Amino acid sequence: MKVGFIGLGNVGGKLSGSLLRNGVELRVHDLNEDFVKAKVAAGALAGGSPAQMMRECDSVITCLPSPAASAAVLQEMLPEVGPGKIWMEMSTTDEAEVKRIGAEVIARGGAAVDCPVSGGCHRADTGNISIFAGCERATFERILPLLTIMGRRVLHTGDLGSASVLKVLTNFLATANLVSVAEALTVAKGAGMDLGVAYEAMAISSGTSFVHETEGQVILNGSRDISFTMDLVAKDIGLFQEVADRAGVPLELNPLLISIFQDGISRFGPRELSPNIIKRLEEATGLDVTAPGFPAEMVDDEPEERGAEVTVKRG
Repeated sequence: MKVGFIGLGNVGGKLSGSLLRNGVELRVHDLNEDFVKAKVAAGALAGGSPAQMMRECDSVITCLPSPAASAAVLQEMLPEVGPGKIWMEMSTTDEAEVKRIGAEVIARGGAAVDCPVSGGCHRADTGNISIFAGCERATFERILPLLTIMGRRVLHTGDLGSASVLKVLTNFLATANLVSVAEALTVAKGAGMDLGVAYEAMAISSGTSFVHETEGQVILNGSRDISFTMDLVAKDIGLFQEVADRAGVPLELNPLLISIFQDGISRFGPRELSPNIIKRLEEATGLDVTAPGFPAEMVDDEPEERGAEVTVKRG
């Protein structure tokens, strides 16, 4: 299968790297020509325009920063969509929007998939991230060999749009975890606890979480570097709020998280690293919530391994 990949940023650059490492014939495109040149040097072909990529490829993946960006790129590709073509949307996007533009692909005889990833950039870099995929089952089986190169655990979530709902749901949970971890570590510091001991106590207790065990470490290092920024968090929890509003579910926690990150963006800027939301507490208390012995960035220490479909337990 000839594959195109559009969007070579923090996540897309890593996912496309997994495809290249594993011998997939890949064409790439990004507005940043340096990103394209780096992938070409690694063995990819420059894709030219999005339309050319859809014309020449069996499947084109988009991994872009906003629903608007994805919609604009898809409009360029649509004239080249026909039977046998697949559009794979790996961006974190809006359920309603991916259904709307996916319907245009389907109307031309193509197939549409929303297949966002979850698990952190460090796992995207090794092909060990998790992937949700919303599409018809027959389409899922066609693309599963690609998904199991880019991800360790692949879950077929149902129809188009279902993966995007689950992605923003899990990102909401991660954001709530991040804010609670920031508060817990700041309270530990204020109470005079050894932060190394506090980290381990949280890690071995009922209070642990994926966010604590990863982002908690770079918070304590002081780098706060997870290659994810406050504006992206605000986008994700905003999308989750839209899903809740459409479903008629009155939320209490998410509006507070939106307010917290709006304040963080106003203070530190939209491109501030997201774990630095703890700086709001550090500034309010005068505390320095750092400790020696923690890494500056997360590195996936699991060996790269071909992924597999996750089986849903029923009955």
